[in-house]
Formats: sequence, structure tokens, C-alpha cells
Amino acid sequence: MAKKNLMIVESPAKAKTIEKYLGSDFVVRASFGHVRDLPKADDAIDIEHGFEPKYVVLPDKKDVIKELKQLAKEAETVWLATDEDREGEAISWHLAEVLGLDTKVAKRVVFNEITQKAVVAAVANPRLINLDLVNAQQARRVLDRLVGFKLSPILWSKVRSGLSAGRVQSVAVRLIVERERDIQGFTTAGSFKVVAEFGLDRGQRLLAETRGNYVAEDKVRTFLESCIGAKFSITGLETKPGKRTPAAPFTTSTLQQEASRKLGFGVSQTMRVAQSLYESGHITYMRTDSVNLSGFAIAAAEEVINRKYGPEYHKARQYKSKNSSAQEAHEAIRPSEMNATEISGERNEQRLYDLIWKRTVASQMADAVTERTIVTVGISTNPEELVASGEVIKFEGFLKVYTEGQDDDDDDEEGGSGVLPPLNKGQALNLTEIVARERFSKHPPRYAEASLVKKLEELGIGRPSTFAPTISTIQKREYVTKENREGLERSYRVIKLVGSEIKGTVGKEITGAEKAKLFPSDLGMLVTDFLTVNFPKVLDYSFTAKVEEEFDEIALGSKTWNNMISTFYLDFAETVKDTKDNAKRVGKERPLGVHPKNGKNLTAKFGKYGPFVQMGDTPEEGGEKPTYASLRKDQLLDTITLDEAVELFKLPRDLGELESLKVRANIGRFGPYIQMGKEFFSIPKGEDPYEITLERAAQIIDDKRNAEKNKLIKELAPDVQVLNGRFGAYVKMRGLNLKIAKGTEPSSLTMEDCEQLFLEQKDKPKGKAPRGKVAAAKAPTAKAASAKAPSAKAASAKAPSAKAKGAKVARSKKKS
Repeated sequence: MAKKNLMIVESPAKAKTIEKYLGSDFVVRASFGHVRDLPKADDAIDIEHGFEPKYVVLPDKKDVIKELKQLAKEAETVWLATDEDREGEAISWHLAEVLGLDTKVAKRVVFNEITQKAVVAAVANPRLINLDLVNAQQARRVLDRLVGFKLSPILWSKVRSGLSAGRVQSVAVRLIVERERDIQGFTTAGSFKVVAEFGLDRGQRLLAETRGNYVAEDKVRTFLESCIGAKFSITGLETKPGKRTPAAPFTTSTLQQEASRKLGFGVSQTMRVAQSLYESGHITYMRTDSVNLSGFAIAAAEEVINRKYGPEYHKARQYKSKNSSAQEAHEAIRPSEMNATEISGERNEQRLYDLIWKRTVASQMADAVTERTIVTVGISTNPEELVASGEVIKFEGFLKVYTEGQDDDDDDEEGGSGVLPPLNKGQALNLTEIVARERFSKHPPRYAEASLVKKLEELGIGRPSTFAPTISTIQKREYVTKENREGLERSYRVIKLVGSEIKGTVGKEITGAEKAKLFPSDLGMLVTDFLTVNFPKVLDYSFTAKVEEEFDEIALGSKTWNNMISTFYLDFAETVKDTKDNAKRVGKERPLGVHPKNGKNLTAKFGKYGPFVQMGDTPEEGGEKPTYASLRKDQLLDTITLDEAVELFKLPRDLGELESLKVRANIGRFGPYIQMGKEFFSIPKGEDPYEITLERAAQIIDDKRNAEKNKLIKELAPDVQVLNGRFGAYVKMRGLNLKIAKGTEPSSLTMEDCEQLFLEQKDKPKGKAPRGKVAAAKAPTAKAASAKAPSAKAASAKAPSAKAKGAKVARSKKKS
């Protein structure tokens, strides 16, 4: 039966929620995002006629459009209810065009939260499609297509086939490349931090430090010698009142940053979970650059704070965005219902919702009142003073609910001493010890996904809807990788004064460990260098930010989108032609030196399949061919040393034979492994494939086989097994892994029990596998490892033949 009203939204989850609110006169359907886009052909944009785009219905949306056309034909009124940003406005316009609706009268409704009140209010107050917003989105799409389609073929001819470039993505890669080079050029300097410990009554202690660090060890020793037999006393005691103010409610970028710091979420993961919360009606729209809260939200927060914490904790605040282009009519990301302190949903939805709820409530709470005390300690034998500081929270205020996280580069290593014990001016102090520990300056931190978003936002590059896809794209193109890297061991010096004795010792520490940081690949560095030289304007930060400002002007109706594109394109097209005609094909080649044993030249190069080291020179006809080894994933052409290159040619190592099969140690894409015949066994973390023995390899193989044997607890049918897993026992049944309730003895399970588990869990959505489980699955299989380890014939080819892009397998035709 036909319905009077058809409402079109973007996602089926949203459609299901909204249909419940609108009653029997409405049918709500999803467009599943964009329904039209530019075709992949070169003539998708008519450059000669005002850059007019030629849109086509996406192949996978033809059935969707067919259904929507039929429903629109039967309905009296069609309501376009796509998202409230520019992208959503454009989708509504495309839908109107495809469905044959008059764009001048089509009913457009928007709501920034999916609650009954908001949806009903939107339907009661429809508006027209905002063509200025549509044109702003259209300008971005056309400009990005022009840049991508013109730059990519140049990269194919001048760098390597199959590459692509993007207006915002290439700038993001440039940021990561420049940061990596800053790190490579950084010189670490050591200095001594001097901290004195004083014993107080009731077992308390006071830690005070010199005002600055000492660079030279002899200066440290001179200072410590002057403290032998000295008297220490408090010469200054200053107390200063202070306060802390809560952070503004979340925008898209601040939510991405805080979810990274506190929950360990990647940018795309944050947006997926936030989208789910929005579509379920739990939060307001998650793509926003506004910190504004509605009057309703401010009043609701006040009621919650007064009830849960007391009126003294409340302070109404209205925030204003620093970004002049922020759309203040929109709201920050907040809970739809402030009273809902918890929600039902999967674990990550609950965690992200809790973060949003706390941040929103805290933004409407009183300042935290603090008292900071600075203590000065005098030394009778030395004019230098020691200083201690501490802070006491006198009134928690918003800190009762929420404390903002910090990035790596926000950490204050020196810090204070926390809460200080009761002290008096003139008080004598008993010295326990003075410790001078060597500290080292740190290079600038590598970007994590969230800190890259922060930097892009600071530079005015991109908008809320572009951050996540930009970061995903540069990783998919293998210009950038997100990795954890283990640190290196480093020695540091410690000099102590205890009593009248000065002692020096040497300690060890791990430094430089990285977690979920963005590293540029050699390919990313090569492409960035080429584009920066040949297309400096496209990769210029201020130019890219200016383009974003022009999109904003188009959205406000103060600039014509075709003219904006034309101004950019004239100069750009000329640069493209000049680069195509005159730029030389680029590659990368770095002589490393001579192999210490065989005297052959070693050269780091970038080839068709990625970075590698060549041993030996390219011969004239009939001469000895060079051999090759791919770089490991943590190595770059810019920084690999001669010694590191020599090591690459030591793998694969022949260890001997077991069970009449050759045994080798090697490094694959997912780490070091042992190969025996066609079987592969991961080498445990911390063990070196360059040093592993045949005996140890045999033990690894036995351990793996025994683990496989012990995996099976019980088999009830060919497709029903009770198994031991890394995270406990589970049932494998008809292709599904079923959880066993805590307290259940796995060996006691019957077929009936398993059937019951299957019925209970078969329709549950699959959650994301834990990180450990993913890592375990990455142990090289026979098929995978054989793809990574090229044959001798392949290794002796003129370029390394590991066709898996960026395969990190060190290989050579023969042992050096």
C-alpha cells in the first residue's frame, strides 16, 4: 500500500530509527550515501564550458534508485533528510535530480540529532535545498578530480606506474615526510637533571631540583662536592591561587584526538562508532566544527549537574569557535539526552558515548580551584638554590567528571612534585641523597592519526568530513604506514651523593619506542619530493588552506564556484604541461660503500617494486650479475647504513636439515620465521633470525606442533569442535567461533549444549577481533611466505622481483 510521504535518509540504520517516530503515513528509505558521482573517464568535467561536471548514477546504486523512483511516484510528498553538512546537502540535490523532483520546491529537512522531538520539528519546518552548500561540495569534488586526474599520469611517467596524488592527501603526506626528516636531522644532547631528596617527619619526603640542568659531568661533580657537609633549609615558601577551566564540547577533530588518547581509537574507528551512536539516536551529528551548545542542552546539563553533584558544581558556559568558518548554527557533538548517563550497545559505543557525555557535562561545570606552592631550598655552601613545587586541588569543579588527555608533545617531563607535605619557612632539612641522572633531548614526536588531524586543523587544511578519509587514503596508497616500533637500548650516567660519598654508575633504558605512529614509506618520500619540486603551489600549506576558505565563501554565496575553479586551473594546467614536457624521470640511488668481505659496491635504490639494496655493479654483457635484498619495513633509503645493508644479505640463513628437509631462518612481512620444507613457524618476539641455531629452530617447531595437538579438547562432529584458543576455550561450529560461558567446563559440553550456543550466537554481529588475535593470525602461512620469499631466479633479475608491494623480505641470490 502506497504511503503519503517518502522520506529519504543516507543510512538504513537511521531509516529504521526515524520510521518509528513518524507514524504510518511515512515510509523511510536509505540512499546508502551518494547516488551519483563523476565517471572515471577523462571527460567527466567539461573544462571548456565552465567546468560543468557530468554525473552518472553509481553502478551499485541503480537498484536503490529504481526503488526510490517507484516510491516517489506513489508518494504525495518526498522529504529529503540527508545529513546536515555540505556532503549531505549535495546528496539531497543529486537525489532530487535523479528522481525528477523540482529542486526549487523539493522539501529538505535537517536535524542534528535523531530523537522524536528533533525529527518531528524538522518535518514541521522544511526548507529548500541550499544550492550554495551544494556548489561548495561540487567545487571540492571537481577541484579534487582535476588535481588527481592531472597529477596521477605524471607520477606514472616520472616516478612509477599505478601511483596517484590528491590535493589534501599529498599535503598530509608532506607533513609526515617533513616531520620524519626533522627527526633524521635531530641531534640528541645529554644533560644531567639534579634532584635532592630530603627526609621529613612521619616518613614523608621532599624532592627538590636545581633550576636548570648541567651539561658537563665535571660541573655536576663540582656541585655535588660543594654539597658535602652543607646545611639545607627552606628559604622561600610562596603560595599562589589558581584555577583550571574545562575544555569546550567536542568537535569532530577534538573527538578524534581525545578518543585516540583515551580509548586508543584510530580516526576512522572513531567516526564509525560515532556514526553508529548518531544513527541510534544517542548523540548529535558527529561531523561538526562548532563548539556551540543549544539552550536546551545547556539547561539539561544544568539539571544533571545540580542533581548529581550539587549547584556549586554548575556554571553555564557558551563556547565560541576560534575558527571563523565554523558553522555556529550547528551544535557540538553531545548526548541527545543529557540524562542518559549510559547506553546499551557494543562496548566501543558505550566507551565513546561515556567520553562524549563526560566532556559535555564538564563543559558546563565550575572551574577547578587550585593552590600552587613553590618551595625554595637554600644551600649553605653554594649560592645555587633548589626548587620544589606542588599543587593542591581546593575544589574539584569539573575535574570531578573529566580531565582532558595529553599528546606526546604536551608531556612535561620536569613537572612538579605533586602534593607537598606541610612546610615552614626557615625549616631545616635533612638530606637523604642527591641524584644527578643523565637525560636526553627528544626529537619532535612522529604524528599519530589524531595529532595529524590536529595539525591539519591548525593549518586550516580540510574540514570535519575530510579528516578520516584523508588519513585512510594515504595509508591505502602505501605512502604512509601506521606502526608500532620497539625502542633501542641506551646507556645513561647517574652520579649520586650519599653522605659524604659521590658514586657514579651507568644505567640502561629503552628509548624511541613508538606506538601507532605514522611513518612515511620510501615511496611517500619520493612522491612528496617530486610534487614539492614540480607542483609547489599544490603542496603549499597556506595555498591549500586558502582553497578551503574559498569553499567556505562559496557555501556562504559570496563566491561563484566555476570562477574559483577557473582561477586555480589556468596556472595549474600550465604547470602540468611544463612538468610533463620537461621534468626528468625520478628515481633514488644512494651509494653506501664497499662490502667489507667481498669488496663489492653496495647501493640503496628505489625500483619498480620498492626500495632495495644492490650488491655489485650492473655488468656489461656476460659479467657477474648483482644480487639484491629488500629493505626491512623499519628502514628507509635515506637512512640505511652500510652495516645494515650488509646484514640484509645474511638472510635467508640455511640452518641445516630436520626430518630430511632444509631449515631456513628469514624475515617476512609479519616478522622473522623458520621455514622447514613447506611449513612456516613464527620466531618468538625478541629472538634474532641472524643468530638462531638449528637446535632452537627444532624447539620452535616442536612447540608449535604441540600447541596444535593440545588445541583440540573434544570433537563432537566433523564440523563441531571444542578448542583451546589464545583467549580461552571456545566451540567451532559450522564456520562460527562460539563463546563458552564463564564457569563452564569445556570438556563437559554435549552436542545439545553446542546447538544451544549456536542458536544464541549465530545472528550476533561479529565484533572486531582483539589486536592479539589479529597479530596471531599474521604468522606466515605456506602460501603467504612463499609469496614473500622469491626464488633464486627472481632474486637475480635486474630489479627485485618480490611482486607483493613493499615486501619486507631480505633476500639474495647467494650468501655474501
